[in-house]
Amino acid sequence: MRIISGIYRRRRFDVPKNIKARPTTDFARENLFNVLNNTIDFEETNALDLFAGTGAISFELVSRGCKKVVCVEKESLHINFIQKVKTELKEDNPLVIRGDVFRYIDSSREKFDLIFADPPYDLKELATIPDKIFEKGLLAPGGLLVFEHGKGNSFSEHKYFIEKRVYGSVNFSFFQLPKEE
Repeated sequence: MRIISGIYRRRRFDVPKNIKARPTTDFARENLFNVLNNTIDFEETNALDLFAGTGAISFELVSRGCKKVVCVEKESLHINFIQKVKTELKEDNPLVIRGDVFRYIDSSREKFDLIFADPPYDLKELATIPDKIFEKGLLAPGGLLVFEHGKGNSFSEHKYFIEKRVYGSVNFSFFQLPKEE
């Protein structure tokens, strides 16, 4: 895993072979952050990384100065890897929560400026995740949800959908909550 930009730019971490996560490719991550750089002031952003996997997105956000990053992951191996990287970076950020993403969505009362969700592409409930995030009020007014999914999903009819970007086999759908809501 490589951190692309920010204070930890070019830092590399060897991901254990037994980690099951499908990390967002460097190519897709770099392009995603090129888009986000033009829309987000990272230093003023509270971010949530759902289905954190290796924590690559979380550490990219931390490296770019996000004031608070929360990452949620249920797999112990993944949590251990994220904690190891935090230790190596001597960082308190991100806050790592070991647990089920759906339980977290249901119980959290916090609002985030940026939410990134990268569920397994074959997850049965994948298509319901954007609605759950909006129903539970996790996104702050004006906030952005970036949802990674396979090519078989389309969210273009969703009330808060604003655009879709495709980088190789990676699809990102962007949703934004209006500031007045």
